Amino acid sequence: MAHPQVLRDMALFVEVAKRKSFSQAAVALDVPISSLSRRITQFETSIGLRLLDRTTRKLVLTPHGEAYYEQATRLVEEAQRTFDELIAQAKGPSGLLKIAAPPDPWVLHHLSAVAGEYARRYAQVRVHLDLWPHLVDLAQDGYDLALAVGAPRETSMITRKVAQLETCLFAAPAYLDRTGRPESPTDLAQHQTVMVGPPTASSTWTLERDDDTVSAPVGRAVSSNSQGMARRLATSGYGIGLLQAIDAEQDVEAGRLERVLPGWRGLPSPVYIVTTSRLLPAKTRSFIAFASRQLAEQLTPRGIALDEAELAALYDLEEA
Repeated sequence: MAHPQVLRDMALFVEVAKRKSFSQAAVALDVPISSLSRRITQFETSIGLRLLDRTTRKLVLTPHGEAYYEQATRLVEEAQRTFDELIAQAKGPSGLLKIAAPPDPWVLHHLSAVAGEYARRYAQVRVHLDLWPHLVDLAQDGYDLALAVGAPRETSMITRKVAQLETCLFAAPAYLDRTGRPESPTDLAQHQTVMVGPPTASSTWTLERDDDTVSAPVGRAVSSNSQGMARRLATSGYGIGLLQAIDAEQDVEAGRLERVLPGWRGLPSPVYIVTTSRLLPAKTRSFIAFASRQLAEQLTPRGIALDEAELAALYDLEEA
């Protein structure tokens, strides 16, 4: 039988290695840094191997530490999940649920409603929403999950598609009256455009119409990493933007934006719920099950329908 201190030290090591910081791990664990550092040092001494290399600037895992971290993480997560299952059986999901999401206008409307309804249903869970223009380091920053538009670059992330947002071309009527309305994708090269994403020397948009797909060069551009800012630039007459239709619909109804090349649309923007592990505590698992269905029902009618396998996957996770 494992000594209880071994199990505690294993959990401490996992927290430090996950955050790559003694100070951040100490805050998360609510223990003094000196005590945490001393326990890890004693743990290394007891097994006779150095697991962490410490410098004044950073903390890195040794090869032994890398191998042990992978195994220890699974054990710690399974133990935590078992503990959470017992708590959930007694009083339902509980604790602080931290969620990271992009500050897109549709997120402000739809995710706020989903999170509010979830918090009302599960009174023992405290929901905290942080808005970031980019996907944060979930483990290091202490988030339980994130909502992401587009697949994360980090391949180790566990992703769950919940919707696909339609992207279309929009511009202010005043801009189109001044410059003329494009009649085909090739005309976009003569127009100023509003790009979402980092600036590039040359840009193209992939556009689809029925079974046709074209790569259309676009003209000089102003760009932003924010969908909301890009929409504001388009409504202010600075060019044609390839925007998420769900964010532009109110401006279209109000006459501030006009659909350009209405037969064409951009590649859909997939929406994912992202976690760092498949072993999830009750609070995270119940939120994903609840939010997946709610977001799919709200967004799919205003976007691109998921295929049958993706729709089936929305219902394979039971709420705790």
